[in-house]
Amino acid sequence: MSDTAMQTMTIAQAINSGYHCAMENDDKIVILGEDIADPIGGVFKTTKDLSTKFGTGRVRATPIAEGAIAGSAVGLALGGYRGVVEVMFFDFATHVMDQVLNHAAKFRYMTGGATPAPIMVTSVVGSSHFGAQHAQSVESWFMHTPGINVCFPSTPGDAKGLLMSCLESPDPSLLIQHTGLLYSVKEEVPVGPHHVPLGKAKTVRSGDDVTIVSYGPAVRTAMEAANQLAAEGIQAEVIDLRSLMPLDFPAVLASVERTRRCVITHEATQFAGPGAEISARVTEDLFSELLGPVLRVGGLFTPQPFAKSLNRHPTSERIVTKVKQLF
Repeated sequence: MSDTAMQTMTIAQAINSGYHCAMENDDKIVILGEDIADPIGGVFKTTKDLSTKFGTGRVRATPIAEGAIAGSAVGLALGGYRGVVEVMFFDFATHVMDQVLNHAAKFRYMTGGATPAPIMVTSVVGSSHFGAQHAQSVESWFMHTPGINVCFPSTPGDAKGLLMSCLESPDPSLLIQHTGLLYSVKEEVPVGPHHVPLGKAKTVRSGDDVTIVSYGPAVRTAMEAANQLAAEGIQAEVIDLRSLMPLDFPAVLASVERTRRCVITHEATQFAGPGAEISARVTEDLFSELLGPVLRVGGLFTPQPFAKSLNRHPTSERIVTKVKQLF
């Protein structure tokens, strides 16, 4: 599925590379968003050089009007195109939810497959210094609606692979990026087309004592916790979900059935967050096998403070404390 040529990329570069590959292969892809055309190339540079290469007809800088952007993308999709909606910050996804969840996510179902609306929405979350209105991780809102893919990569290779898979899905998709990962993580990524299948988790660390389930930026925190636990003789298996919808429950259940302990961590608010559904499913399917309750480490139930010293997100220390409660 991947080109043999490799190049070291950040997540931002990998996303840009994925756009280049996808737009070369499909001339029906049109990207809409604020400041995405050159010379700006997107606030986080993920659309750099695209308008120069493919023209402003396919990479269209828009006014600040997220609802209209999403509505235009749905209209494009109904006309045989694939609209990509770039929402500058994930908080502003509230403006696109009507078009995405009430329309795009429903059309293929309501028309018996005759009229799909395969748009892709992409957005960024994660910077506390932008304040409480620019740092909310609201992926669970979208997970709750049937008919839409939800992806949150933690590595450059997965970012490119999930983006390209989203751009070929018959359903609308949401691809979430994290500012803390866009330029801090580098790895070898295929230069050519590269696909990561939707709904397939990845085991990033093997262990027999406890399963830590995570995604996005919390994967790195989970790995830090796993290393701390290993120094104390507890071997944690860390699973990166990558896709939240569809969610790879078979991979999670297979791991927990073996380790018999489970902790779920994510930066989204813990209350009613994605971990709640995962916890419920693990408990329902494996109750008699578990050696303790399924525990969660999520964002504190408070808006994101501006001050980094008041970080509401999970820490490796919080994860380690939760894990130790199971022994």
